[in-house]
Amino acid sequence: MKKLKKIFFQLHSWIGINLSILFFVVCFSGTLATIAREIDWIFRPDIRVSVQELKADKNEIVKKIEKAYPDGVITEWEGGRMPYLCDLVSVEKEGLEWYVFVNPYTGEIQGATTLTFQRFIRDFHYYFFIDYNNVGHFMVLVFAFMLFIVTITALFFYKNWWKKLFELKINKGSAVLFRSLHRLVGVWSVPFCLLISITGIWYFIERTNTANVSDVANPETPKIETLDLDETSFSNLGFTVDYNKVVSTAENAIPNLKVKDIKLPKNLNSPIYVTGKSDVPLVRYRANRVWLHPLTYDVVGIQKATEVGAKTLINDSADMLHFGVWGGLITKIIWFFFGLCLSTLVLTGIVIRLKKKTKKEADLKVAKWNYFNISVVVLLFGAMYYTLVVKYALAPYQIVLITGAFVILILLAYYVFGYKLKK
Repeated sequence: MKKLKKIFFQLHSWIGINLSILFFVVCFSGTLATIAREIDWIFRPDIRVSVQELKADKNEIVKKIEKAYPDGVITEWEGGRMPYLCDLVSVEKEGLEWYVFVNPYTGEIQGATTLTFQRFIRDFHYYFFIDYNNVGHFMVLVFAFMLFIVTITALFFYKNWWKKLFELKINKGSAVLFRSLHRLVGVWSVPFCLLISITGIWYFIERTNTANVSDVANPETPKIETLDLDETSFSNLGFTVDYNKVVSTAENAIPNLKVKDIKLPKNLNSPIYVTGKSDVPLVRYRANRVWLHPLTYDVVGIQKATEVGAKTLINDSADMLHFGVWGGLITKIIWFFFGLCLSTLVLTGIVIRLKKKTKKEADLKVAKWNYFNISVVVLLFGAMYYTLVVKYALAPYQIVLITGAFVILILLAYYVFGYKLKK
């Protein structure tokens, strides 16, 4: 048993040290992702709305968008994810996708951008901006397995962990304090770690289509007869669709449905794709799907959350549980707090490991740790800047702001791990 515990400890430590930077990036970016829309609300006044009793006519809103973007193409209408947030209407123009902030109550266009903080941190956490043959996705998803392993191994080698839910040693030196803090935070975070790791593993199962999960949970878009539209008419479809009729037809198709998102056809054989919220709890909007003919508005396909199978139900619940959005702002804040705890575990684990080494061993360990992790950081930053410049076409001042934020984080990390600990 002692030998087994030693193996578990070594495995736990190896993952925590050798994959530390990537582990922290995944955990901390996921933590920020839980409240990313709220961060947008804080720093972007043009995305805020005040809740009113009635909503504006969608078709009238579209007329305003057409006037503002006469050469644009509407591709999607995303309903505000929280009552205090604008709807986002995606408009493609000159090769770029603009997110137009629409007040659903007044109908006013309040602003537009090619990149919100929510989109930035979501892409960062989702695939490290490495959009090549799913490489970035799998780099992130593999850490779901790593998190599961470090959580389970800790429960094996940490003796009587359930008895130490309130134990924090603060007067026995910094090394003891960090070990005690690491264990205390870890014990309280076990349920959260298991939830995040298991839902992350499910994402891996979906991405690899294990047991046909992806095929079952993500049905193919129904095909319709080729629309008799020329290229110009098809491009203008987003401005000519009767959105009010789309909403009413979809809501009549599924009992108690509240339409949230509308996606316009991608080609002449595709219908309008509508998703929304029904009475089924703990599922994302995609659990309820309605496909409509873009000219006649006939229902050509439907999926009700009340009628889906187990695979689809689990698949559509994963996001709600992984990011804590199922209970609104309250659960988002709770998930954010435990996400910070998880990020703290990574950092305190590094400190504990380095403090246990002699100076010579610590210098060698830090050197090896630096070579690998610096290489990883360079790769991630290269991919990030490429995406920001090419895909999102950010203005220079935006690039400077993002760079400044990262420089501060890097300097802080260097001060703690490269200077303070060695000293």
